[in-house]
Order: sequence, then C-alpha cells, then structure tokens
Amino acid sequence: MNITLQQAEKVLKGNMMFSQLGFSMLVTRLKTRYTKDPSQATLQSSFDEINNFLNKFSNVMADDCKIIAKL
Repeated sequence: MNITLQQAEKVLKGNMMFSQLGFSMLVTRLKTRYTKDPSQATLQSSFDEINNFLNKFSNVMADDCKIIAKL
C-alpha cells in the first residue's frame, strides 16, 4: 500500500492509534520532527519513510492500512 502525501500529513497531524508498535514508534518520531520543522522537505521525507515502512511490512499492516485509507 502507498499512501498519498495528504494522508501522510494527516497522520503526522492526527492522533490516530495504530495496532503495530513499530509503526506507532515511527509515526511518533516523524510527528516530533514535523512539529519542529513543518517544511515541505520534512513532509516529503516523512511521507517516504511511512511508505517504505508500509511496503516493507504490508503483510502485518493490514489493520493500520485500513485506518490510513479512511483519511
């Protein structure tokens, strides 16, 4: 699954709960970085990291992908 840039921004600005601990940790780290530097470059790199994670672990990310798809 690939998310859109807009979905990535909603993930970074939102308060969603995710079932996978690794993904939750990634999102927390990216939110902190994005809060400190809300530039387009930070959003783009966060978007890339989220998509890389989702693609790598798509077999265990089904429930979280459903949450993100609703954004």
